[in-house]
Amino acid sequence: MNNFGRNLKKARLARGYTLDQVATVVGLSRQTYALVEFGKRDVTLTQAESLAAMLRASLDELRDIPDGAMSFSDPQLSIEKYKQMILSALQYGCDSDGKITKTKLAKLVYLADFVWYYNQLVPMSGMSYRKLPQGPVPDMYFRAIDELQESGTINREEKGRSILFELAESGDAPSNRLKPDEKNLIKKIGKLWQGKQTQEIVDFTHSQLPWQICRDGEVIPYGLITQEEPERVYGTAKL
Repeated sequence: MNNFGRNLKKARLARGYTLDQVATVVGLSRQTYALVEFGKRDVTLTQAESLAAMLRASLDELRDIPDGAMSFSDPQLSIEKYKQMILSALQYGCDSDGKITKTKLAKLVYLADFVWYYNQLVPMSGMSYRKLPQGPVPDMYFRAIDELQESGTINREEKGRSILFELAESGDAPSNRLKPDEKNLIKKIGKLWQGKQTQEIVDFTHSQLPWQICRDGEVIPYGLITQEEPERVYGTAKL
């Protein structure tokens, strides 16, 4: 077993994924993926990036840290940071009535993550984004939204076919887990898309290379965004 295989296995177990779940993401059978973890089979760069995104690790960590010695932050802390990204995107991207659609909110958080990667070569949250019908979106988004509703942090309203959210209390959203530069980027992206229709941001993200290249249900590698021109990364205007 080589370092890459050891680190893959350790990362997979730390994140609570089964062999079947990870194998499906990279389009391999369970048996073939098991050979990757045993160091008996290589993966393509695209597959490696998909694995890194799903396991919330960098390619350098998976490849270079010896003998599975990589460490992981508390997954709950990652979830709390992701929730704060959602809340900040809601605060800065909502319309004049303080509300935003569920789909548009997901898009703003996606843009924050991938724009951050475009500039820093690391994601802001490290969540695994999938190409879903209204994606790109991580599975964690739906859990996070439900938990924020249950805790009374956000309010939900159904208006026709749309689901709208608003902060339950006025003022700044909690952001102690966000770096100042991270929060500032979320604010800039929110303001950029404020007042725009949900379909506009859906069309924009679906026109980007990461969405265009990946198959339905596939994890979207963060690295694909680095192939875009700046105006195709940020939105309707460069930040």
